[in-house]
Amino acid sequence: MNNVDLAVPVLSRGKHRSPRKGACFMEFASYLAGEPWSDHPACTHPLLAGVARDVNDCTSDSGRSRLAPLIPSVIGLTPDDPHVVPRVAAHCIRHALPVVSQERQYILAVALLVGERQLAALDGRPPDDLEPESVAVLQAVPQATKWARSFTARGRRVTPDFARRTAPRAVSCAVEGISQACVPNPDDRLYQLLLDAIAETRAWMPAPKPVPVEPEVVRFTV
Repeated sequence: MNNVDLAVPVLSRGKHRSPRKGACFMEFASYLAGEPWSDHPACTHPLLAGVARDVNDCTSDSGRSRLAPLIPSVIGLTPDDPHVVPRVAAHCIRHALPVVSQERQYILAVALLVGERQLAALDGRPPDDLEPESVAVLQAVPQATKWARSFTARGRRVTPDFARRTAPRAVSCAVEGISQACVPNPDDRLYQLLLDAIAETRAWMPAPKPVPVEPEVVRFTV
């Protein structure tokens, strides 16, 4: 590796062959984690990595450098709890639903309802027992919510696999929708969305195992 390869990458959109060409958020994470250069490194939960890639690509060139200090915080976040995917997806959708276009609202409202039902099943709650934050954001888009409830009530499946397909697509729809919405400071909204996704993922990390303490040996002299 030469001195050019050791230079700190500059955040930019899309994939890059090497640090010499720049880096997206997750490529930089792979670089810091000591993994092979990739935008899909093993050091971060797949959905959180998807959120980071989408936010990186949808943030303006002038606002992207603000994301760089967050990169170390995603390294090592690899919880396997089944709550992670629907909860992270819900955070992203809640940020987006009130401000995105109507077409996106319909898509996101369906994904939120499907994810909430997964959470209810995991927690042993009735399917329609939604978290208060989701209830509030759905009430803010009544037309989309009415359609989404009707759609999901007919038993249609949005996708056979929420974690692998629906959640990543919903996250991308949410992030892109915010970036294109007629709202002030979309970069600030995307930054906060990523912060919340990181915090939610971290909350499901298993507690560290206690380090065994060796008993103190007391020696007596005569």
